[in-house]
Amino acid sequence: MIKRTLFFGNPAYLSTKNEQLVVNYPDEEQAAKTVPIEDIGVIVMENQQITVTNGLLEKLITNNVAVINCNQQHMPIGLLMPLNGHSEQSERFRTQIHASLPLKKNLWQQTVTAKILNQASVLQTRGVPTQNMKHWAKSVTSGDTQNHEARAAAYYWQQLFPMEGFNRHQNGIPPNNLLNYGYAILRGVTARALIGSGMHPTFGIFHRNKYNAYCLADDIMEPYRPFVDALVLDLLVKHVSVEELTTEIKKDLLGIIATDVVLDGKRSPLLVAMSRTTNSLYECFSGESRKILYPDYV
Repeated sequence: MIKRTLFFGNPAYLSTKNEQLVVNYPDEEQAAKTVPIEDIGVIVMENQQITVTNGLLEKLITNNVAVINCNQQHMPIGLLMPLNGHSEQSERFRTQIHASLPLKKNLWQQTVTAKILNQASVLQTRGVPTQNMKHWAKSVTSGDTQNHEARAAAYYWQQLFPMEGFNRHQNGIPPNNLLNYGYAILRGVTARALIGSGMHPTFGIFHRNKYNAYCLADDIMEPYRPFVDALVLDLLVKHVSVEELTTEIKKDLLGIIATDVVLDGKRSPLLVAMSRTTNSLYECFSGESRKILYPDYV
């Protein structure tokens, strides 16, 4: 069953009763709402006047719900996750940490290849030539020592958003604001899946910035990024104004979690596919498999 994503953009008091999330509003005329906690996968709390009880937080954490909170600029900045996300967590942590460098380089090669192929598929659906992208994908070596990821990215962004002055940069002009928001949600979903598979999202296979607590999440979400890109492009095609991140745009971007993707020939919501990806990653760490399962953009 696909888990629900809840977005709170207005003041609210969130509590729990009978295994339900209970939402009460300051406006006494607005009726309270309830949602079964077992149905929730992600909660995004944007408004600064949201109050959450500790009892609710306990139940959300126990059910591996990704709780994302936003700053005053309405951008996701925090992620609350369980300390114990798997029954074999300590053993899986050790297996993850002791993964050999050649294995991690091979996993990164697979990751970059999958990302470039998905980027190429996004461009191809828009009628953009992609022979060079496919060639770069085939040419990725162990650890991507020749940096084909960057070469493909330069062509990809130039073709995807051919607007004056656009460069993919966190502080760049729109639609960078939409991309930032979508990626932040995707990052939370990836971290949730990694913890659910018994791994720590900090210890990456490629990313290793000492100030980054989500290095592995940033690694594994790479082939999923084109799904966010395509969603943002669809909004532009619909002539939606992207100068400001409106509530409606945020709801559209949160829909990425339920987007159907094809992974290993099977179609499933992205949230479910991400768990399959992280499980396959652990099987690579443990020696049970040599391949990470990533979705194909079709």
